[in-house]
Amino acid sequence: MKDEPTEDALNALNDLLDQERQALLEGNLDRIARTLDLKQSLIAQLDAQDVTDRPSLEALQAKVARNQSLLTAALDGLRAVTRRLATMRRIRSSLDTYDSHGQKNAIALAPTRSVEKRA
Repeated sequence: MKDEPTEDALNALNDLLDQERQALLEGNLDRIARTLDLKQSLIAQLDAQDVTDRPSLEALQAKVARNQSLLTAALDGLRAVTRRLATMRRIRSSLDTYDSHGQKNAIALAPTRSVEKRA
């Protein structure tokens, strides 16, 4: 007979990893952050117990690896967006040109701020 607290922790972690995957696929970063403490607690609880159910642990390990891959891809996407926004900001504030010798010149552009008043 399996230890009931261990079985409950395994099932809870299994469900939580499924929820985390869904949140990753939806891009719901708030939900991912909220599950972190519970996930750490469940892992610590399992670590403190003598878990002998190897197939369940292997299934959990596969889910953790899958979620880690999704999380890495999401972070890579966020970094790409951050770089693109920084490039767009830089483009709005300067113009890069090259002279006849191939030397790069940056021309600073003053931000155009205008207010139109209508009667």
